[in-house]
Amino acid sequence: MKNNRTQEDFSLVVDPEVLPDHHLVIYNDDVNTFDFVINSLIAVCKHDRIQAEQCTFIIHYSGKCSVKDGDFKGLRPFCEALLDRGLTASIE
Repeated sequence: MKNNRTQEDFSLVVDPEVLPDHHLVIYNDDVNTFDFVINSLIAVCKHDRIQAEQCTFIIHYSGKCSVKDGDFKGLRPFCEALLDRGLTASIE
């Protein structure tokens, strides 16, 4: 049986109430090494190695990267743990 379906245009409707309110952002610095940032993202944010490496390159070349999204209360412990490790991080 042959499929006679044609390609249709789809639009994505996103409910603003389900979007994350805040972003945990790490900023580039001249102190921490790539390996340290990668290992921190793995340990604190539970990134897999590839995701942590990609975020680290974005941080290095763009100056910052959003590494985790969510509500402020949920992101606060992650931000504090990254700050305790000496990274420059904030919740935006």
